[in-house]
Amino acid sequence: MAKDGKVILACSECLSRNYTTNRKKNSQKRLELNKYCPKCGRKTLHKETK
Repeated sequence: MAKDGKVILACSECLSRNYTTNRKKNSQKRLELNKYCPKCGRKTLHKETK
């Protein structure tokens, strides 16, 4: 996890890193969101990467 709270979200299917976002520092679990992936052309699950 980044020290300033910024994280990178990567598509779980094509593994492209599409989004950056902020999150709370006291969260222990990795962030998972359904976002649109322009490479896949549809909504997919995006997971937080290191």
